[in-house]
Formats: sequence, C-alpha cells, structure tokens
Amino acid sequence: MATNCSASTMAFPSYSRLRPAPALHKRLLLAAWLSALLLGGGSSAAGLGVSPHEGSIPPSSYRRFLLSNGLGRTPQMGWNSWNHFQCNINETLIKQTADAIVSSGLAALGYQYVNLDDCWAELNRDSQGNMVPKAATFPSGIKALADYVHGKGLKLGVYSDAGTRTCSQTMPGSLGHEEGDARTFASWGVDYLKYDNCENTGTSPKKRYPVMSKALLNSGRPIFFSLCEWGQEDPATWAPSIGNSWRTTGDIQDNWNSMISNADQNDRWASYAGPGAWNDPDMLEVGNGGMTTEEYRSHFSIWALVKAPLLIGCDVRSIDKVTLGLLANKEVISVNQDKLGVQGKKVKKYGDLEVWAGPLTASRVAVVLWNRGSSRATITAYWTDIGLKPWTVVDARDLWAHRTLLSVHRQISAMVDTHACKMYILTPRIR
Repeated sequence: MATNCSASTMAFPSYSRLRPAPALHKRLLLAAWLSALLLGGGSSAAGLGVSPHEGSIPPSSYRRFLLSNGLGRTPQMGWNSWNHFQCNINETLIKQTADAIVSSGLAALGYQYVNLDDCWAELNRDSQGNMVPKAATFPSGIKALADYVHGKGLKLGVYSDAGTRTCSQTMPGSLGHEEGDARTFASWGVDYLKYDNCENTGTSPKKRYPVMSKALLNSGRPIFFSLCEWGQEDPATWAPSIGNSWRTTGDIQDNWNSMISNADQNDRWASYAGPGAWNDPDMLEVGNGGMTTEEYRSHFSIWALVKAPLLIGCDVRSIDKVTLGLLANKEVISVNQDKLGVQGKKVKKYGDLEVWAGPLTASRVAVVLWNRGSSRATITAYWTDIGLKPWTVVDARDLWAHRTLLSVHRQISAMVDTHACKMYILTPRIR
C-alpha cells in the first residue's frame, strides 16, 4: 500500500559513531562501492564512511586483499546446529533439517548451508591421523550425509578447531593436520568450514589460521572458510586475505543483552567488511525462545543491515509461523544480500534511541530505527545522517509492514515500541 508521508521532527544531539577507517580498508570499501557503480547500481556514500573524493580504485585491487576462493560475494546464509542442539546431533537430525529447509521455502530464499557444529567426530583420530565421524551418531559417514544434503540442492558445512581439542572436548583438533583435514573435507564433499580456536596452545591465530586457509585452497574444492577466534585479535584487520568471514565477538546467547552487546562490538569493525569477507557477530537466535518477537525482529533486522551471516540457529523442523515470518522476509533478506556489500552501521544515538543505516545499490539507503529503551518513543533519521542530500525526496519502503510511504522529505520518523525497530529502504525519486 502506498501513502503520502509527512515525517514529524525529533531533535538529536550532534553525535555520530562513524569511525574513520584505516587507509587500506577505506580503499577496500571504496572499491566495493565503485564496483557497484561500474555495474550501474550507484550509491549515496556521504555520511556512511565512504568518501567520494578518495580516488578511483579498480575492483581488481580490491580482490588482491581477499581470499581467492571466489566465495562469499554476499554474506552466507544457512543453518547451524549449535545454538539449539549443541552436542545433541546425529545424521537423522541433519537430514530432517535439510528436508525442512527446502519444504519451508527457506532454501528458495537463499539459506543454503547446513552446518554441523561441534560434536560430530570421534574423540580420537584413526591410525592414519584422519578425523573420524562418530559411529554412534553419524554411522553412514560425512560423505554420505554430504551427498544427501547436496541432493536437496543445499551445501554441507562442518566444524573443526585450530587447537588440539574443541571447546566441548569431544573432537580432535587440527593443529598440525591442516593439509590432511582439508583434503578429507574436500573428498567428503564439504562446502564450508567453521574453524574454532579452542585449546589453541597460545599460538596467535594470525599464525595458525593462514595455514588452514592455504590448505583449503589447495584441497581441490572451493570451501567457504569461516574463522572463529571470537574477535580476540581484531581479525577484521588481518582476516580478509585468509577467510570469507570472521567472528568479531564471543558466543551469542539467546537473550536481549547478549544480542545487543554483539551488535555493538561488531559495529566497531564496519569499515573492514565487503564482498568476499564479512564481519560475523555470531549466529541467529531467532526462534529459540529467549527473546520476544519484537526483540527477534530487531535481531534479524540489524544482522541483515550489517551484512552479518544469516545462519539460522533454531529447530527448523518444528518452526512456527511467527519465526518463519521473521526469517523468511524477502525484503529484509534483500538488504543483507545487496550486491554493493557495504556494512551498515550505527550513525546516530540519543540515549536508547538509535539510527542504523547503510548504502545499497541504485542509490538507495537502508535504515533501521531501533528503540533499545524501556518505553515507546519516536525516532527520527535525518537525511544528513544517513548519506542523503537534504533536498532529496524518497519513497520509503517499510520492510516489515510491506507498504511504501511516498515523497518523504528531509527525514523519516516513526513511533517505535520498546526493544522493537522499524526498517526501511529509501529510494530517491527521479525528478
């Protein structure tokens, strides 16, 4: 439904969390922006961390700093077993999950990875030093499971770690076994590796993770490389040439405070992300029961805006309509998967009222008005804060109400419930 919108005003103090990026990473982000311009998309960059006056960097220069496996041009989407099941996984569960991802329509929306987290392997390696699936829970083996998942049109991911044991002490680590493990994963048909940092013997991940990265590149199969060292050594500053995504935070928990904490920690590194290399504030908790529907809506909206991986963490076999409605919002997903690949960020804050925004292709801007406070309030995003010229007239698409506000001038305002958000795509009108 399209309506005319007369936006109300609300004064914000002059406060911005736009963080100047180091020169190299500004070049990376600018290159992604310019690449989209060259493809005809265009973007309004002012106010969102990209200066249009910094000079032209060809897309080929951007690629020099990225892992050369061609994967992750948009943030990865899929499912991971840990948040809901932890160690209680088996091959039947994984097959049923793959079935449900397809039958629910989630696969058609882009959720393609089915990722085994910890606890799929035996405690000890075999006599040749190879990782071995648990006979009790994965008796058919990982190759057979990968074949099943591939038969559904999906991709299989596995978990390993960079130390001698995993966090749950149930799987042999990969230290010293990287080449062999990478070849094994490739032979099984694995498409994704989440590489954790448990029992790491104190050696810097800057030394350990490149070894696995090289091993995967030499494995003969393109395998998405997800680094998980919990942001301890600022991986955004060194991981783009090593992995396709890297954790910027500790593990998320299924509660409001954990979710907003991870969002804030991840926001610090917004300028470092781009096509092929993404900041990861951890997996989605949507549908696990620890937050309200509005809190989960905020969780999903912010993760989409900041180009975080969209990895479902609930039991999709028994997903309810409300949860499916959140995870299956095509318009919100489109923000996450936008080809420009610029991470949105927090651009204004007034107490617990926040404006997050980021540029999209075709000169559009995505905006989230987020109320993190305890009472209902009006939140306003001004054009000058979100990268639009003050005189720009836009059509504002409300991505959750699925309606369009026509000819919006100077600002957009909304009354937002506690712990809730409003999310828009602003499209400049052509005069």
